[in-house]
Amino acid sequence: MERQDLAHAQRLVFKIGTNSLLTDQNTIDYPRIDRLAFTLASLRQAGKEVVLVSSGAIGVGCVQQGIAQRPQAIPEQQALAALGQVTLMSIYSRFFAYYTQDVAQILLTRDVMDYPESLKNCRNSLEVLLAQKVIPVINENDAVAVDELDHQTRFGDNDTLSALVTNIVEADLLVLLTDVDGFYTADPHSNPQAQRISRLEGISQDNLDQAGGKGSSFSTGGMTTKLKAGKLVLDQGRSMVIMGSQEPADIFKLLAGEDIGSLVSARQSFQKEEK
Repeated sequence: MERQDLAHAQRLVFKIGTNSLLTDQNTIDYPRIDRLAFTLASLRQAGKEVVLVSSGAIGVGCVQQGIAQRPQAIPEQQALAALGQVTLMSIYSRFFAYYTQDVAQILLTRDVMDYPESLKNCRNSLEVLLAQKVIPVINENDAVAVDELDHQTRFGDNDTLSALVTNIVEADLLVLLTDVDGFYTADPHSNPQAQRISRLEGISQDNLDQAGGKGSSFSTGGMTTKLKAGKLVLDQGRSMVIMGSQEPADIFKLLAGEDIGSLVSARQSFQKEEK
């Protein structure tokens, strides 16, 4: 896939992380969420099919409760997720409604993906929502997901979840919106000499070693999880973009072929299929 091919991508999955939903002061970034809603609603109303995978339930729950750090205890995390998810969806519903765009909530656990019948039902629900011009907003069901050897229902991070969703709905492109504007030769937060890599064809072990690091006090992901998610979509012949979330309207520039973020592409070119 080349950048000029991105304009032909019809079905798009966007993933936004907790860091991108909160300000540096750990408050909810309402202006950015508003701009995101405008951008995705505009794409939907231009004829694109849009899915949003959104983190943030625990982070928003922490904000509501005045908690500065993500708690370590699982029951506390799950309680905050239950609290924060309601608020998060209320925010999305309100901002998307400003642009006359309906959204729907889908909360998933790993076991839904592991069993053929539940996976089929999930896919069917998503297909109906997309056909009805609704934007599904997907998150892991953190309030009930567990990570035990005999009953694993967690995805671990929403980068992985977004990649699985991309493959389930056979999307043309996955776009990861994050707090850095692409994949760099080194951590740009600590190394001013780091340079953005505009294009990756495939993901090597060297790329994974370059990524390093992990997420913030509220999030679970990092660049390594994003590249691992990329491998999942590349294995299915799809492509992914890692780009900054600071200005959601840059998505328009991305789809117009501008050099935004890092394009991680499958080796074969994107071919538009009539549906």
